[in-house]
Amino acid sequence: MSTDYQQAREALGLRLRELRLSAPGDRLTGTDLARTLGWPQPKVSKLENGKQTATPEDLRQWAQATGRPEAYGELLARLRGFESHIRSWRRQLAAGHKAVQDTHLARHNATALFRGWESSMIMGILQTPDYARHIFRRYAELQQSPRDTEEAVRSRIKRQEALYDPAKRFRIIMWEAALRALICPPAVLSAQLDRLAGAVGLDTVELGIIPFEAPLRIPPSTAFWVYDDSQVIVETWHSELWIEDEASVGTYLRTWRTLRESAVYGADALRVISAARQDLRGA
Repeated sequence: MSTDYQQAREALGLRLRELRLSAPGDRLTGTDLARTLGWPQPKVSKLENGKQTATPEDLRQWAQATGRPEAYGELLARLRGFESHIRSWRRQLAAGHKAVQDTHLARHNATALFRGWESSMIMGILQTPDYARHIFRRYAELQQSPRDTEEAVRSRIKRQEALYDPAKRFRIIMWEAALRALICPPAVLSAQLDRLAGAVGLDTVELGIIPFEAPLRIPPSTAFWVYDDSQVIVETWHSELWIEDEASVGTYLRTWRTLRESAVYGADALRVISAARQDLRGA
């Protein structure tokens, strides 16, 4: 968990404690508040000490129970202020993958320059429907989320319309491992590699591949996407990080440019894709 996120959660906890201690009437203890709300007492302590993230309903009940219902708007704004930057998969996938894909679709529609780095799978905007279908199924199993695979696939494929918009530019880098990861059957991966080779000729796309044998200045680590040099989205196993502060965005842009130094493009990229495809068919 990031330091900024934890600090914001602790600050919210302090505000909750202030509301409890300044409640009208006699001093309201944590035990009293828990009893009033029908909560286990440790929950009050965890919220006040920044050990647990409150839900909007938690905040509404807290404001009511401490006699300060008008404080709910302020508390909710605080929650939204830091939660919007760290979006847990548990909450995002409560209704399935489609809602997440729709969010990314809207972000792509509003973006003119997209920079992306992927180390372990084909970039989403370049995926075939069959490849995407296997990705969504695997992640639904991992996250134990509702399966809305076909709806999620349709939303992801619709995002690809942006590839043919002359007002947009896509600067994508992938590690060779992404071309060879058998997250799907070989026949599906083979078709995906054919699709990837076709993307090299699009005038809106600059596709770079970092071969296994390329010298690296930094390790090829976590995938991330940069939107118009103003926002970064990073995927982790438990959440997405939405990063907007200038210094952090700058770090990811430097990371992207450093990785780019090891990538090959054009005919050289096609040769890496072709070698992966031939090895797959010969396996």
